[in-house]
Amino acid sequence: MDDISVQLTHTPGALAQLGEVLGNAGISLEGGGVFVHEGVGVAHFLVEDGDAAATALNAANIDVIGHNPVLVQRLRQDQPGQLGKLTRRMADAGINIEVMYSDHDNQLILVVDDIVKGQQVSEKWQLEHATP
Repeated sequence: MDDISVQLTHTPGALAQLGEVLGNAGISLEGGGVFVHEGVGVAHFLVEDGDAAATALNAANIDVIGHNPVLVQRLRQDQPGQLGKLTRRMADAGINIEVMYSDHDNQLILVVDDIVKGQQVSEKWQLEHATP
């Protein structure tokens, strides 16, 4: 899975165009979000194939900022503090979290600056917090 990041104009229809382009290319959005900051839209979406998404969006002149592999982590919703504990481990390992959101299956999606170290922390977390 990849996070695709896109810059959108802050105009009616910009998000619709993105959705139509990806839909026409057969690319499903598995999670993500869009935010406007200082008049510029920034979208982050979870897709199966970031290269295919970038190709489709670039062909439609939609400004792809980048795409990155993600960490997918399930947190225990019945245990408060999970986000703080997991992200503290990432911070203590020197990993900077660049993007965070949830997918459509209630899993935490993280884009980090060091995917290898992030995977190590994430895998250890999963082993320690597996549902019995």
